[in-house]
Amino acid sequence: MDDIVHMECALAEAEKAARRGEVPVGAVLVLDGLAVCAGNAVIEHNDPTAHAEILAMRAAASQVGNYRLTGATLYCTIEPCIMCMAAAVHARVGRVVYGAADDKWGGAKSLYALGADPRLNHAIEVEGGVLEDRCRAIIQEFFQNRRREAEKSR
Repeated sequence: MDDIVHMECALAEAEKAARRGEVPVGAVLVLDGLAVCAGNAVIEHNDPTAHAEILAMRAAASQVGNYRLTGATLYCTIEPCIMCMAAAVHARVGRVVYGAADDKWGGAKSLYALGADPRLNHAIEVEGGVLEDRCRAIIQEFFQNRRREAEKSR
């Protein structure tokens, strides 16, 4: 039940990101009653690391006063990329829950499984498929609209 509620919040952040012209990915980091939400802001911040997951982890770490987010759950509308999963490992996030898999960039299960790599000093429980259809639909619609706009401008 909590997974659905938090993924709904992540979807709301993805929708906000889309309205700003960002790739619609949303994230929510939950730790000890704290819930921090973020959406992609790569364009807005001119920062290639301003993915929703990174922004949520940064804000949560700042609020709790610790770069370790031990025991936190990170909810993401799309499977986190390699960069975001590596950051989650460094932050000691306990669990990552995502909506739709990402076969091109996925760092949690699809392309890489960083949270389960025994060579790293921290493991992350990973669960995918929460509100998967809705999470996939928002990103597919975004890119379909972009392609349509590009065709019109030719």
